Amino acid sequence: MKLSAIALFISAVVAIPVNEIAKRTPPNIPTGASAKTMLAALTTRTLDATGYKRDLFPHWITISGSCNTRETVLKRDGTNVVQAIDCSATSGTWYSPYDGATWTAASDLDIDHVVPLSDAWKSGAGTWTTAKRQQFANDLTNPQLIAVTDNVNQAKGDKSPDAWKPPLTSYYCTYACMWVKVKNAWALSVTAAERSALTSMLNTC
Repeated sequence: MKLSAIALFISAVVAIPVNEIAKRTPPNIPTGASAKTMLAALTTRTLDATGYKRDLFPHWITISGSCNTRETVLKRDGTNVVQAIDCSATSGTWYSPYDGATWTAASDLDIDHVVPLSDAWKSGAGTWTTAKRQQFANDLTNPQLIAVTDNVNQAKGDKSPDAWKPPLTSYYCTYACMWVKVKNAWALSVTAAERSALTSMLNTC
């Protein structure tokens, strides 16, 4: 590597302090050991998507002032994010941990529901009230929402970990920990294939 390239690399690394990266991490991600304990406690189920509709999970509700959930997560997960008076992000830098890409336009990002709404419905949310489903779809307390590259999120769709994993294998542990934490927090179930995939991912921690 040439000296100029090394200097550029170093400047890029120090430009984002460790505490800044930590601030942008979704909250309440458990350790791998804790996630394994949580996973063992989840009930196993078979698939049932009967009656699912996305609008049964009202999302991107107003969180503060005129800022909705999407804009709140973009602010949280980005660096040097500037918002307009309507809370839309006009500039900033976002790192997508699923694929390792960095973006400077909010339009290149989706806010992923780590546990997709359809999967939640199959896992027990079909019996919830609409108000509870709204809370789930806008959950900022658990690691359920994260800003990621839009086409990566679209490739994921409503797939569970046995059918889709982040392109970066180095993120398997964190992703599995987030997934399990959300399912545990909301008392949602898993399929046998999902449990097996999560176990394998947690073994990379």
